[in-house]
Amino acid sequence: MITIPETDLVVHPLCLGSNIFGSNADEAQSHAVMNAYFDQGGNFIDTADMYNQWVDGHVGGESETIIGSWMASRGNRESMVIATKVSKMDRRPGLSAKNIFAACEESLDRLQSDYIDLYYSHEDDLNVSLEETLGAYAQLIAQGKVRYIAASNFTPARLRESIKFSEDNNLPAYVAVQDLYNLVNRTEYEGEMSQAVAELGLSNIPFYGIARGFLSGKYRPGVTDVDSLRAQGALEHATDKNFAILAAMDGIAKAHNASLSAIALAWLRAQPTVSAPIASARTVAQLNEIIQVVDLTNEEVDLLTTIS
Repeated sequence: MITIPETDLVVHPLCLGSNIFGSNADEAQSHAVMNAYFDQGGNFIDTADMYNQWVDGHVGGESETIIGSWMASRGNRESMVIATKVSKMDRRPGLSAKNIFAACEESLDRLQSDYIDLYYSHEDDLNVSLEETLGAYAQLIAQGKVRYIAASNFTPARLRESIKFSEDNNLPAYVAVQDLYNLVNRTEYEGEMSQAVAELGLSNIPFYGIARGFLSGKYRPGVTDVDSLRAQGALEHATDKNFAILAAMDGIAKAHNASLSAIALAWLRAQPTVSAPIASARTVAQLNEIIQVVDLTNEEVDLLTTIS
């Protein structure tokens, strides 16, 4: 278990993503995955109010509802660390105080919980003052409805501005970011954003830790018929350079008797500003591939860093 910097949240090194709960995975499949995760010591689940409004007939909140029903059935809310998000749901856009208060209540209802452990601004809202947004979070924290706040999809400059505003005005500050980062998506995070996160003493809880499944190793040159509902997204990474990354991972995975997914997540954990990477699973078999925690040698980390 690890402690997320700037918090007292003690979590499993794998944050279980739930964007597919209610879409690629129905309720029964989702409950089975969460059962397997929890039974192997997992306690950290990431969701958002907007999950999964992109599915025909859905309006958002489906993932939260499934997580809520699962926690109710297990009676384990106090054992879990739940992260959810506000600002990107079609019916609840933006970071106005009014919207944050309403969205929070709706998320709590769906999660069947009195509190949210980590509440993200899912994206920035330049139309609302920092005073209003952070003031709203301050009220929710004072009421015990939210424990910590975090930021997703912010620019480095805006993250710094937000943190400084919090410090100058004695308001709750973002304790973490959630940004895209993995072995085949490095340029967007590395550089100004990772530098800001390091200097502010925060951490990244990166999404798409295995690049929509590409880094599981199921996708190889000439392979186009993988049994996955995320195949199209994964195949966006099908380049010679990225296939070379998989080839390097093959040897490392064999040395550790581990899945390629576990190696991809281990490389992320070895990065100084990463705490717990996020990955999702549609089946228990997929969950077992991502939950293994591997400690890479410095040489293995360097090899993957160089190749990628």
